[in-house]
Amino acid sequence: MMTRQTILQVEDREEDVFLLRYAFKRAGIENPVRVVVDGQQAVNYLSGKDAYSDRLKFPLPHLILLDLQLPHLTGLQVLEWIRSQPALKPLIVIILSSSIHEGDIRRAYELGANAFLVKPSSTDTLADMAAALKHFWLTHNISPAETIG
Repeated sequence: MMTRQTILQVEDREEDVFLLRYAFKRAGIENPVRVVVDGQQAVNYLSGKDAYSDRLKFPLPHLILLDLQLPHLTGLQVLEWIRSQPALKPLIVIILSSSIHEGDIRRAYELGANAFLVKPSSTDTLADMAAALKHFWLTHNISPAETIG
């Protein structure tokens, strides 16, 4: 069980970052969460570039929660980049988006998303989703990503 592994949230909306923190608290998720606000920052973080070069301060995440509508690079572009990097390929990438566009969902899976979740409108539902993330992805799932870093 990797309960203290870092989670990277790629989200440009401050209110969504706040709501997810609240849901994680309700679900008992104590993992450190790093937040980047655009697609280019996500790439920089994951590649350890610029401000993110200190891996003690900015460790590779165990799990990435990736929004689709982002400045600079879209979530799908970030996902495509992640899956093109041999060392990052095993990372768990979950799309967490407001989009329910069938094309976005299909493309995300084609590019290698592990899951596609639609942001719920209710905080109770978001807390339930966070609890499901905790139980499946952070507690029971074993990933090859646990061997990188």
